[in-house]
Amino acid sequence: MEHYALALGGFVLLFLGGESLLRGAVGLAQRFGVSTLFIGVVVVGFGTSAPEFLVCLEAALRGQDDLTVGNIVGSNIANVMLIVGVAAAIRPVISRPAILRRDGVAMLGASALLVGLALHGGVERWIAAGMLLLLAGFLAYCAQCERRGDDCPTYTEEVEDMTAAPRAIWLGVVTALLGIALLVSGSNMLIEGATGIAQTYGVSEAVIGVTLVALGTSLPELATVFVAALRHHGDVALGNVLGSNVFNVLGMLGLTSLIEPVSISPAFLDVDMWVMLGVSALLLVFMITGQRVTRGESGVLLAGYALYVIFLLNPATVAVG
Repeated sequence: MEHYALALGGFVLLFLGGESLLRGAVGLAQRFGVSTLFIGVVVVGFGTSAPEFLVCLEAALRGQDDLTVGNIVGSNIANVMLIVGVAAAIRPVISRPAILRRDGVAMLGASALLVGLALHGGVERWIAAGMLLLLAGFLAYCAQCERRGDDCPTYTEEVEDMTAAPRAIWLGVVTALLGIALLVSGSNMLIEGATGIAQTYGVSEAVIGVTLVALGTSLPELATVFVAALRHHGDVALGNVLGSNVFNVLGMLGLTSLIEPVSISPAFLDVDMWVMLGVSALLLVFMITGQRVTRGESGVLLAGYALYVIFLLNPATVAVG
């Protein structure tokens, strides 16, 4: 029970920490007059991916590379199948052409890059530096879109919805620092609990990373997308998921590997990497056909995610993993 309590406590702290850091950072950025686009893409993008980064870094420093990679791969799969599935089940998600051209292509490219890195066997520091440069290029392209006036509100409407973001500088600093402290504590607790559960049931760290840890670190995205869907901001929900997947690969894995090089087990090429790449391509197909993700398509995504998790946790699969 102790391991479950640690994992659950880690989930809660990661969720609270991500929300606190996000609101504190948005409040500070607004206070200093930073543009809404920069706040939306950089602050919100990194803020919702902060749990992934802290968990990835902590696992990598402990030498648990399977947890690090499993978290990234599993989070990207959950973002597409579970989170978009939930959003579209609430209300069909409209796909603007600008979202498809920019974030959709970037997400598919990042997924393909991760598969290539798996075939390579890992992420060395020089590769990590290149990934961060690619991310910088993506952000520069977002800024260029804004200057042209054809930017889609992928994150900007989320910023406008954050009316509770602290306006006072001191309160923004305190809120952001509290968020960081909660994220650090939550990542430690989640990894301790997840590792204990894996050892208890003989489940590999890769499977735990792709399922339990990935789901926990995706909670901020799930909360953001759920609220966006309820507020008829389905395009924002979709853009958040696509952008988060780009940040997870290029930013979170890139930054982690720059600090501590990460090796990728060949086992991820058996199923997980191809599922991630396949569902990324499938989501783009859904976005192109009818320019929306319908409730019927959400059912396909949710059922597919359930089958994927069942497959991973099947005793025969676990034994192989």
